Amino acid sequence: MNRLIRSSALTWALGYVLLGLAALGAFAVVLWYAWNVTIYVAREEILRDDAQRLDRDGVAGLTAYLDARVGMQIAGERTLLLTDAAHHRLAGNIAAWPRGVPDQPGTHAVLLELDGKPTRMLLVRTPLPGGYQLLVGRDLAFFVPLEIRFTWGLIAAVTFLCVVGIAGAILMRRQLLSRVEGIRQTVAAIMQGDLRRRLAVGPGGGELDTLSQTLNGMLDHIEYLIRGISNVSNSIAHDLRTPLAELRSRLEELSLNRPPAAEAFAEIDAALADVDRVMRIFSALLRLAEIDSGARRSGFVRVDAAAVAAEVVEFYEPAAEQKGVAFSFEAAGDAAVAGDPVLLAQALSNLIDNSLKSVSERGAISVRVGRRADGAVEIAVADDGPGIADADKPRAAERFFRGDRSRASPGVGLGLSIVDAVAKLHGGVLQLLDNHPGLLAQMVLPVTAAPPGH
Repeated sequence: MNRLIRSSALTWALGYVLLGLAALGAFAVVLWYAWNVTIYVAREEILRDDAQRLDRDGVAGLTAYLDARVGMQIAGERTLLLTDAAHHRLAGNIAAWPRGVPDQPGTHAVLLELDGKPTRMLLVRTPLPGGYQLLVGRDLAFFVPLEIRFTWGLIAAVTFLCVVGIAGAILMRRQLLSRVEGIRQTVAAIMQGDLRRRLAVGPGGGELDTLSQTLNGMLDHIEYLIRGISNVSNSIAHDLRTPLAELRSRLEELSLNRPPAAEAFAEIDAALADVDRVMRIFSALLRLAEIDSGARRSGFVRVDAAAVAAEVVEFYEPAAEQKGVAFSFEAAGDAAVAGDPVLLAQALSNLIDNSLKSVSERGAISVRVGRRADGAVEIAVADDGPGIADADKPRAAERFFRGDRSRASPGVGLGLSIVDAVAKLHGGVLQLLDNHPGLLAQMVLPVTAAPPGH
């Protein structure tokens, strides 16, 4: 019983019932007021017309007319009375002048005692020539049966609304609990390790279906992250094992053989290179963790992607010139986006660095920044190196993934992962396409307004 009382569905449904009752009550009050005003005015007009019509025939004709009218014994007939100046009855269906009638002529709502019982009347008192007085009235209880029917109709409407509302609340609660139970079972299965379970989505496309789709998207992302963590752990263990094993082997050899100083320093330099490689791996992982957390998004400002790219290209020009690589840069139109200039520069640096490692001497690398037809800003790096095999492109941005064509080149397999993370942080995507020959890597960033104050 307590669960039923605390049910959200029941609370919402009862809230709608109370809202409906309030609307019905407001409508009934307005209708009741209009009814009473209209009926009162209509009765008053009818009585005035009767009094004026009766006044036209003179006292003799009026007396004869009233006697004939009373003789018909019409059910619900008006109260009629004609008296002389001393209030002596001349004609009508009242035996004597009633007490409580106001002295002044006009229309009056009074409580009169007729036939020994109090009766609320609407009277029109009309003075006639010669001091005669004419009373024309109607019992105000004439429309009471109609008002009672209206009241009972209102009560029936309220009852029907309450019954339908409560029944609807119970049905709504059952339906909602059914969906909640499905969500609970799915979440319980996921908590037990079944990461492939997803919430059921109905064909109706209602609010709960929209919520289920959103939660399924979140679960897909969680599964992706968990699998990524598992893959990263395996990759870290694999990639760190080699430099650490080499480092231990070098140090052990130095400790056992005690070679001459020149050879010993050469081994120390090689050991430092192994340590640097390990540190680069951890530095890249820490940067990826920072990007994935979204903490850098709070520092977004309005950035000219073309200006950022120009600075990065200028930094890499000496390296390209030393290798004999044709290095070109093109910026077309406005390329302003909301983002982090440091992360954008690092992402572009990774793309250029990958191209420099992959292209041969006398190769070519081109960097282009511009706006696409859909309004997005594109930062593209193209080269004529070996590229990435089509089978490897879907996994190229995975952490520590290295395709067959890149195994011979230096690196730890985190460069494209950082680029992909930076693109996603900015609401964009990383696209890897064929350059025929070579690779075309492009970040596509949506244009959003810079945060206020920037």
